[in-house]
Amino acid sequence: MISTFLRLIDRIFPPKSIYAHCDIPCGIYDPHLAQVAAHTVIRMTNMIKSLEASSENPDFEERKKTISQISRLTAVKEEHAELVKHEIRILWGDYFKPVFVKEYPNLHELVSETMRLASTSKQELDEQAANNLLESVQKIAEVFWKTKGVDTVKVKTTYPSEKEIVVPKQTE
Repeated sequence: MISTFLRLIDRIFPPKSIYAHCDIPCGIYDPHLAQVAAHTVIRMTNMIKSLEASSENPDFEERKKTISQISRLTAVKEEHAELVKHEIRILWGDYFKPVFVKEYPNLHELVSETMRLASTSKQELDEQAANNLLESVQKIAEVFWKTKGVDTVKVKTTYPSEKEIVVPKQTE
């Protein structure tokens, strides 16, 4: 009886195939999360680099505390570098179409470079790689919005990284 009812519904409202990054599909794509994750990579890198011992030979308790801090900060840094890769893979695999690659011929290299920078940021404590990662993600954000016919602007964030984020330009 239920299957008969469902077949009737399918006849009245035939299902249509549509696609999006989550395969539901929701149709929501936005490079914002990748940018925030890149800011987090910068912040965690800076926080790890800023850790200092209270003396040249800290006691065991202080060393344990420092090791714990470094471990947590590193885990978050790596998690967010991987999040950058995840979000960019979604855009690359599900949003950017061949026509966009024709319009933006450096897009493939830009995505590839972003992936490499995210990997470097996971593996190393490299401020330059973290900053380059953000710049690369921002370039992808600019291309993303251009494909939608939307102008962008870089705005200074209130994040501790004290860097910018690419957002759609507000029109009046």
